[in-house]
Amino acid sequence: MTNRVLLVEDDAAIATVIREALGDEGYDVTICSTIKRRDALLAEHKFDVMLTDVMLEDGDGLSSMAEVRDASPDMPVIVLSAQNTLDTAVRASDSRAFEYFPKPFDLDELSQAVRDAVRRNAKNTDSGHIDGAEDGALPLIGRSKAMQDVYRMITRVLRNDLSVLVTGESGTGKELVAEAIHQLGSRRTGPFVAVNMAAIPHDLLESELFGHERGAFTGAVSQQIGKFEQANGGTLFLDEIGDMPAEAQTRLLRALQSGRIRRVGGKQEIGVDVRIVAATNRDLIPMITDGLFREDLYYRLNVVPIHLPPLRERREDVGSLVKHFLGEAVAEGLPSRRISTQALTLLETNEWRGNVRELRNVVFRLALMARDETIDADAVAEILPKGLEASSESTKSKIELALAAWIDASHPAPGTLYHSALAAFEKPLFQHALSVTEGNQVRAATLLGINRNTLRKRLNELEIDPDKFIRRHR
Repeated sequence: MTNRVLLVEDDAAIATVIREALGDEGYDVTICSTIKRRDALLAEHKFDVMLTDVMLEDGDGLSSMAEVRDASPDMPVIVLSAQNTLDTAVRASDSRAFEYFPKPFDLDELSQAVRDAVRRNAKNTDSGHIDGAEDGALPLIGRSKAMQDVYRMITRVLRNDLSVLVTGESGTGKELVAEAIHQLGSRRTGPFVAVNMAAIPHDLLESELFGHERGAFTGAVSQQIGKFEQANGGTLFLDEIGDMPAEAQTRLLRALQSGRIRRVGGKQEIGVDVRIVAATNRDLIPMITDGLFREDLYYRLNVVPIHLPPLRERREDVGSLVKHFLGEAVAEGLPSRRISTQALTLLETNEWRGNVRELRNVVFRLALMARDETIDADAVAEILPKGLEASSESTKSKIELALAAWIDASHPAPGTLYHSALAAFEKPLFQHALSVTEGNQVRAATLLGINRNTLRKRLNELEIDPDKFIRRHR
């Protein structure tokens, strides 16, 4: 029997593309562009799955989801949205959406989601409630494809207590992910306790985590409650987990397995109920191989992995971050500033080795030191680290030298230089993108700034096997 799909979309071009893609797979697709027409169709017909945009001609598609549930309680709903913020992703999850796709989306992924939705009973989706929040109240900022992936992973762990391991370079905002999971999840009324493993002396770490009794060691003049007990009923964020010594790893594993801890010097075990979110900027796999990190602890922590991309891989988010940080600067008592397009372009092209944390510091310095109300390119150039500019110039020179060497060695025929050079450099460029993303074609396409279908086509034509770039030990 043909499965029926209701598509609620007021962009005619997008609606046509989706209808053709799903029609080719045998689905009967009905299109409407308003909430009023949607409700009328649901009252008249039974659909196997609904795809809906958020902002429609006559209102907000998510705000009226209660009417959809009343009419078709078992129908899976897939949300599409151009409002690509964490708030939208959370609202989609709050409405018990089967899946959420930010625009632009991958048609293959959307088609797969429709197939999964048709097969799966929508009653299996969780029905908890999370209060919405304004974008400004949420800790994560960015509408890039990379951040959309992060948002979608966050929404999938809000109504469960699965352990989460957040990875990413220093300064990418790993603690903000932990705070978002806590603030938006079912434990938001409980405490959020953060502990940085790298900032605590190794001989004091167990006492910091599990507490100690009076007289347990020299200097223990009174009983101390550890981080596990402080976080009881809430979330415990273990930052820089890769810096944890072996002895403490063993005790942490035992606590995670049993849900019970024992204070240093104590005899009684204490039950604790905490949700664990861990984070690291280190690759734990080689550490496991070298015997520096317990493999069983790694798998206990890495139930749900969330990777935060470096800022250089999501430069399109720099503008939103700058605007946010300028607002923060005003709240800190600094002058209100605007920023010119040229200045913003200069910030977008910087390497940002310190990631979002470095960008925030630069924006605050600009807000403090800029001579005019509008921050211009000269002000940005004065404040950016000179070493990074030199590095950028050095890289540019190396590229020019490599191109010149290739021309000297290959002697392209007259009139073919442009296309010959593009062909010569395209394959290593694609290989580099796959290497950086460890064979993940979605991330590689985002890094290159092309559609995934285009990437797949060119990989086939260039005879590049993306599987060779997947890290086998993961």
